Amino acid sequence: MFTDWTLLRLFPPLRAMWAAIGTQAKVAITGQNAKRVLFGTINVRTARRTVHVSRNAGAHEVRAFLLALRKAYRRAGTIWLLADRASGHTAAATLALAEALRIEFVWLPRQWPELNAMDQLWKELKRDVAANRQAASIDDLADRASQWVLNLTPAQARRKSGMASSRFWLRSLSQDFWLPT
Repeated sequence: MFTDWTLLRLFPPLRAMWAAIGTQAKVAITGQNAKRVLFGTINVRTARRTVHVSRNAGAHEVRAFLLALRKAYRRAGTIWLLADRASGHTAAATLALAEALRIEFVWLPRQWPELNAMDQLWKELKRDVAANRQAASIDDLADRASQWVLNLTPAQARRKSGMASSRFWLRSLSQDFWLPT
């Protein structure tokens, strides 16, 4: 599974948008900038997604996410997570908990978010859910964002994460995955 987190802010990301010729596009904002962090995974074989909402992205929250992930995959053997080397992932307490939960990290190269399918899914999420509009509250935004990720069909999730691309870097390997017998 690919794993990553993204930061949602109540202040919307401003992107290009259409407006009538000669007029300025307007985006209403409150001036507040609360935040939530979405931790997520996408299964390379099935495209099943998990999402966990938190207030921060520190090592403590990463450990809470690992516990939630193990709960979601109770019957699974070892869980393999393709992840970046964020400090929350590499903290000694996180690695110890991961070992106890039978979760193994596979480290992706530094500064290469294009390799992480979950990172690509977050990019699409922000474009579709958050860009150029402000939610009523940060919790409403986090809920809408979580539902957006979880309600995608497997085909949509594969396409939006880049896993459906003929140039997906794990394509040949992922075709060799099989269901447990």
